[in-house]
Amino acid sequence: MSNLAGIALAVLAALGLSIAVICIRIGTDDGRSVDALVVVLLTNIAILVPVTLALQNPLSGLTRTSLVSFAMAGLVGTFVGRAFFYASIERVGASRSEPIRASQPIYATLAAVIVLGEVLTPEHFAGILLIVLGVGAISWETASGSVQQTGRSYDLAFPFVAAFFYGIEPIFAKIGFATGTSVLVGLSIKTVVATAGFLAYLRWRNALPTSTELASSSLRWYVGAGIANTVFLLGYYAALEIAPVVLVVPIIQISPLLVAVLSFVFLKRLETVTVPLILSAVVVVVGGILVSIHG
Repeated sequence: MSNLAGIALAVLAALGLSIAVICIRIGTDDGRSVDALVVVLLTNIAILVPVTLALQNPLSGLTRTSLVSFAMAGLVGTFVGRAFFYASIERVGASRSEPIRASQPIYATLAAVIVLGEVLTPEHFAGILLIVLGVGAISWETASGSVQQTGRSYDLAFPFVAAFFYGIEPIFAKIGFATGTSVLVGLSIKTVVATAGFLAYLRWRNALPTSTELASSSLRWYVGAGIANTVFLLGYYAALEIAPVVLVVPIIQISPLLVAVLSFVFLKRLETVTVPLILSAVVVVVGGILVSIHG
């Protein structure tokens, strides 16, 4: 029964992630990825922190190790990874950013081997090879010229950097959860730290968005992305709490295909979803599932 609930939560998480990506793509057509990240982070806090305070004692199970671990997870994944990912959506599009972002199991696996001493299996290697082939095909298709959003070749580096930081985030989260800290407390800590870090960075750069900039026509899309992203976070971690990783993570890896379908339906004006792109996304998904199942 818990496995069925875990599957349902994982599907909900994958759908939430995909909807968030589409909302960001629509919003950044006329807006900025910086504004999008600020609004999404604040929306995460507005939902997660009150729910955590209402349902749990935030100090229960919290240790110095878990506090530092979730803070690092927030800075690495929620701040840096998400900043590069939103910028990549703005620059190269949702249907291309998400499959490349889905290559994160490569980095997660390598980090687990190096940091946690885990073993690289033949299945890992086969999955990594498929991811590399699929991402390579997407990179070639994107660089062909007709589908680039901005015309700058280095824009394709953004989703790769995002995938790297998303990939190493679970290492810190795994260390934090090992101390007994709950899902809600861990998510709240990493979100608050990431938001504080990003706002401090913008303040240092004298680039804090004004209320006028935030209250643009894109605001509703950013808020929608924040709500969908929060659904993803809650669904993903709740699924991991009650179901095996080998059941949950592969389901999350279907998000590139969901984004491709949603892009084809809702983003025809903004994106060109080609057959090679869809086939490449399928290859990445299969590779990600292979790596995740044998992780």
